[in-house]
Amino acid sequence: MILPGATLGMLGGGQLGRMFTTAAQTMGYNVIVLDPDANSPAGIIADQHICAKYTDEKALQQLAELCDAITTEFENIPATTLSFLEAKTVVHPSSQALATTQNRIVEKQFIASLGIPVAPFAAIRSLSDIAAIAGSFQLPAILKVANFGYDGKGQIVCETTEAIREAFQALGEVECVLEQRINLEREVSTILARGQSGDITNFPLAENVHINAILHATTVPSSIPEHMAHTAIQMADKIAEGLDYVGIMAVEFFISQEGEVIANEIAPRPHNSGHFTLDACETSQFEQHVRMLCGLPSGNCELKSPVVMINILGDIWGNSVPHWDTLLSQPNNKLHLYGKKEARSGRKMGHFNVLATTIEQATIIANQSFENLKAD
Repeated sequence: MILPGATLGMLGGGQLGRMFTTAAQTMGYNVIVLDPDANSPAGIIADQHICAKYTDEKALQQLAELCDAITTEFENIPATTLSFLEAKTVVHPSSQALATTQNRIVEKQFIASLGIPVAPFAAIRSLSDIAAIAGSFQLPAILKVANFGYDGKGQIVCETTEAIREAFQALGEVECVLEQRINLEREVSTILARGQSGDITNFPLAENVHINAILHATTVPSSIPEHMAHTAIQMADKIAEGLDYVGIMAVEFFISQEGEVIANEIAPRPHNSGHFTLDACETSQFEQHVRMLCGLPSGNCELKSPVVMINILGDIWGNSVPHWDTLLSQPNNKLHLYGKKEARSGRKMGHFNVLATTIEQATIIANQSFENLKAD
């Protein structure tokens, strides 16, 4: 076990790194953040901020020498960076797990190899690949960049083969994956924690609503039938075992109108849809991640209260600032802001959790609070 008083390293200085840092410091750990942004949300509250690129070997060597264990807040860190650090100190998740989840094609092939359903897909690396599937691939479909896409970036809906060609060219003819669009009923996600011994604990399944491909709301408990929730959690556990994963991991699923549970993608880190755990669970996903990194026993994942989480994007700032007074006038609204200096459209600036005795009550308060929050 790595006990309080030790130093933990975080690759990435965004809001996930910030909330990890807060959890770790609360438990008595020191945290060093490596991030190229001098004003990163995590870097400004860490015990030390190494302001450097993720490929800077001198900075990585310094981080490894100072830290008892190192983790990451997002999957776009080069896997070679984790491999470099693994030779010098404890690193979770592993470079191999990260490499599998960084590329959408490799990720889908891996999930399918476990016998877990995914939406029909095709690798698109050239215009000839599009010609090869013309007439045989069911449309409409979504063309997505294979690497470094998030929050709907690098994704284009295609209704025809010609539209696929145009989308591929618009995306710079980089490696892409074409995914068949399914008859979507709803989207859910599950957050799990897997320890070094292989033991897995699961947070309650979350039901998600996206607007413009960015998560807007998460509701827990979900409204899907219990057997579907159980199936999704079993699939996620199988993925974690297949990756020999250590840490917090999220898996997103589609529920089709035909009643299928289809794996969408893996997030090898704490996840936006797990922010409800900060206020509604005995243990947050961030404390749980600290525990997994340090070889500690899992905390209690039970839900204390029905909850709705709402993302706060830069869009609501308008020409003024949001009406925090209206949000905070509700005693069960729990506000979390990320310390970002500039509000931009689509940028995640914070979130709030609404706790209530029923999901229906939490949903009404959450929707009204969100509308009242919008700046003039």
